[in-house]
Amino acid sequence: MAKQSILGRITQLLKANVNALIDQAEDPQLLLDQLVRDYTNSIAEAESAVAQTIGNLRLMEQDHAEDVEAANDWGRKALAASAKGDELRAGGNSTDADKFDNLAKVALGKQVSAENEAKNVEPTIASQTTTVDQLKRGLDGMRAKLSELTSKRDELVARAKTADAQRQVQDAVKSIDLLDPTSEISRFEDKIRREEARVLGQQELAASSLDAQFEGLEDLDKQTEVEARLAALKAGGAPKAVTSGQ
Repeated sequence: MAKQSILGRITQLLKANVNALIDQAEDPQLLLDQLVRDYTNSIAEAESAVAQTIGNLRLMEQDHAEDVEAANDWGRKALAASAKGDELRAGGNSTDADKFDNLAKVALGKQVSAENEAKNVEPTIASQTTTVDQLKRGLDGMRAKLSELTSKRDELVARAKTADAQRQVQDAVKSIDLLDPTSEISRFEDKIRREEARVLGQQELAASSLDAQFEGLEDLDKQTEVEARLAALKAGGAPKAVTSGQ
């Protein structure tokens, strides 16, 4: 994965509007699960690519440090050779002095080459350092976004479970309402009232029969009285007068 594609992928993921995606999704939990997987995979891929980029940068930095050290070393050698040449020339040994001066020139040439190599790689190192810093910030942003996604998913799952529990309670309440145990009590009460009414009817019927029996006794007494008076008439007696208060 090239550096630009890494940066592009990270930028795309960081710009994702999770809330808008959730609002548009038919099943937000499935969407969040998929986003979590996507971010996790992308972060793993980006981490691998960024690690390689950082590794390449560190190699360039090591090469640059070696070039700088080599330039310094050749500078020291040139200085030593030049000093030796001056010493020999001062002693009248021009031939050997020239040899050391030539060595100093060779060392100075090596120093220039090492310095140029160090200078040539410095812009690349600076650019790579900027890129690595961007990638690191991008990875941190992706990790933060992944944490946000995970939290939202966990919150959504918890809310869904709560809603389902509430629905089950509501269904249970509706079931109780449909059964309405008070209606069973009402039917039982009606049954008792009907039984009470039947008993009252039997009592009333029994009372009516008893009254009829007493009325029969009264009729019998009246007939007996009539028969007694008739016997008295036949015997020549006057009818018995009925006086008030007797």
